[in-house]
Amino acid sequence: MQGVDHRVHPTRCAVITPYLTKRARNAGAERRAPEARLDEAVGLAAAIELHVVHSALVSLPEIKPATYLGGGKVDEVAEIVKTEEIDLVFFDAALTPVQQRNLEKAWSTKVVDRTALILEIFGKRARTREGALQVELAHLNYQRSRLVRSWTHLERQRGGFGFLGGPGETQIEADRRMIGERIVRIEKDLEQVKRTRGLHRASRKRVPYPVVALVGYTNAGKSTLFNRLTRAEVMAQDLLFATLDPTLRAVDLPHGTRIILSDTVGFISELPTQLVAAFRATLEEVLEADLVLHVRDISHPDSEAQAHDVADVLEDLGVDPAPGGRVVEVWNKIDRLTAEQLEQLENQRQRQDGAGGPVAVSALTGEGAGQLLDLIEHHITAGRAMLHVELDAGDGEGLGWLYRHGEVLERNIDDGGTLHVVLRILPERVPLVTRRFGTGAVRVSPEAHSQT
Repeated sequence: MQGVDHRVHPTRCAVITPYLTKRARNAGAERRAPEARLDEAVGLAAAIELHVVHSALVSLPEIKPATYLGGGKVDEVAEIVKTEEIDLVFFDAALTPVQQRNLEKAWSTKVVDRTALILEIFGKRARTREGALQVELAHLNYQRSRLVRSWTHLERQRGGFGFLGGPGETQIEADRRMIGERIVRIEKDLEQVKRTRGLHRASRKRVPYPVVALVGYTNAGKSTLFNRLTRAEVMAQDLLFATLDPTLRAVDLPHGTRIILSDTVGFISELPTQLVAAFRATLEEVLEADLVLHVRDISHPDSEAQAHDVADVLEDLGVDPAPGGRVVEVWNKIDRLTAEQLEQLENQRQRQDGAGGPVAVSALTGEGAGQLLDLIEHHITAGRAMLHVELDAGDGEGLGWLYRHGEVLERNIDDGGTLHVVLRILPERVPLVTRRFGTGAVRVSPEAHSQT
């Protein structure tokens, strides 16, 4: 007797990217080319291990309230779904519950919109407890608005969240009550997790290390750059949303300055608003960072449009993305450019230089990494006070106090037994040092600037 093949076959998927022809002609209304949007949509499907057997652009003169697409296009896709034996249609736009329900009936298959698929990816990638709770909360809020169980098949085939039990719609009221109760529990759990994060953040603030956050469009190479700068082994794959939880590592800069480097979730165009809100706590590292490195895939044909999308999210979070502030652009993946493209890029970079960047790098090969570290150190140390503090060589408690409250760059003992410490510290902490050691033992140390 032959064994039964229990292997799960990949979900056969069609990707449909609609775009409005009239809006596409309006200047500024559509930043990204339709073909680039379709490529990204196929990438999103691949990130959740869907087997894309058909992908297409659909131009529309207007959005139909009932089905989004016109009747002819709906019939055309229905024929493709039947012929190609499609298990799932990924509709690369935000659908209303009515539109989703009507398309599922017309095509006799499951339909997920952009919001649902991104939520599914986030759920699969989240690693920390807070990340998982934030995704589940956003997922349930989305599900509560429609209760059509759009990805029950994904749960069954790939071991997803399993928020909801069966595939039917006969217990909608019970489901709504169950979802509501689960949301209340998650919100309570999140409050506890946020309090814990707040304690960790407060303890980090007591350690005088500045925080540098990596942000950028998904798949821009942030995690590869993070690994390059920290020599860590963070997941760095050619996948959309490879990193969803912030990772923190200490990094020593060329002249001894220690920083905390944070790798964050990748941004994407039309990120679901409830997901931005849900991940606000995760992005607190960006909100509180001393310096934000905006990593761009400069080899991507839509690099400018992606940069605008990241800038929009940063503005939504209350971070000014304009150059010259605490955001510096890092132009990554220069290893993919031709010699002619590199020359054009360098000319462009020099025209924009003067506000602290941009810096051209290859996270893969390491080219430009040294220049980037120098730039980080320049930004971090620019506003900090340099102090020369004298104390008794046997004052271990005093020396420990300096290490806790500032960044000790140098120390030496003279023949008289006096310990001389060169300290870099936030300007607002200078009076604290003066009170602790006395005005006679503390002075500004301009000669220390030469070290950086």
